Amino acid sequence: MDPLAVLRDYAARGDLDKIIFSGDEVLFGSEYTFPANAPTAFTNKQSGRPYPLSAAVFLAQHNDLKHTDFIQAARLRRIPPVSLPDRKTFLDFLRHGHHSLPTDPLLPSALPSFAPEPQPAMPEEPEGDKASGAYIRALERTLKDRNALLDARGRDFLAVLQNATRREEERRRNKDSAPSSARHEPSSAAAAAAMAKPKVERSFGDGFVPIILVPSASQTLITIYNVREFLEDGVFVPSDERMRAMKGSGKPECVMVQKKLIRGERAGAGGGATTFEVRDKPASLKADDWARVVAVFVLGKEWQFKDWPFKDHVEIFNKVIGFYVRFEDDSVEAAKVVKQWNVKIISVSARCI
Repeated sequence: MDPLAVLRDYAARGDLDKIIFSGDEVLFGSEYTFPANAPTAFTNKQSGRPYPLSAAVFLAQHNDLKHTDFIQAARLRRIPPVSLPDRKTFLDFLRHGHHSLPTDPLLPSALPSFAPEPQPAMPEEPEGDKASGAYIRALERTLKDRNALLDARGRDFLAVLQNATRREEERRRNKDSAPSSARHEPSSAAAAAAMAKPKVERSFGDGFVPIILVPSASQTLITIYNVREFLEDGVFVPSDERMRAMKGSGKPECVMVQKKLIRGERAGAGGGATTFEVRDKPASLKADDWARVVAVFVLGKEWQFKDWPFKDHVEIFNKVIGFYVRFEDDSVEAAKVVKQWNVKIISVSARCI
């Protein structure tokens, strides 16, 4: 199957948003998977070199951008940008129609070097389960990786947070209710240590407002500026765009996020909504405030947790739920440190920009 023909078919059906980048591959919904760097019949007029499939897909999905903005966006995603003369040629190809291919250099027969990967020959008489298993594994090909499965489009982020918090609370209650032969009254020093290491013991409601911490650094995707749209509406808006919309009104100290509950036994209580308090200055939190911290968006840097009332990130993520937001087409190296932590990775589409 020619990837350009598949791409034009998706464009004709208006399904370009179903094409996603996953590592070194391009997924066309659940139908096809092609290598992102596969050469295509779409060639550079000046050099004569073929553009990779990633460049063709990126142009199809972002052809509404000005050419200078398009070049910058492609370079940020580490995708070879399409030149201005080649851009018009390819867009004409996409709009030609999806019933038949045009008689131009973009015919599948003109592909310079891309060909389907050769399949291993069927062994005539596999000997035992070991030979059969080796043959099956040789035919396997990964369609989605762990990061693509975490995309969870259309799912409610608040429900994920609440379910994770509820499970953590239940685990702690079960641990506290276990019989112990060595129970004793805590000393004043132990009580002070307990205050320094908060533990969420109250459920949502009854005036309890949980706190979510976000980084104050500009290089993170989720900040105090765009967190409300992300949590309430499930929409990612770049922080700099929200800052421009505020027209110099100043950075807020905290943001109140409210969302109606969709599922769970609390959906009928308190008007069916939960309010979260979002902050980005952990140093300003008091001991009582730390007892309300239920989640944190992480940068992937150890220094983010400096002066936190925990000894290390292991203890932090045993008490607080961690989330790491990344672009779905970012390299695996970008999340290398985070994958060693007990945090949940959330992928957002780069097409949101």
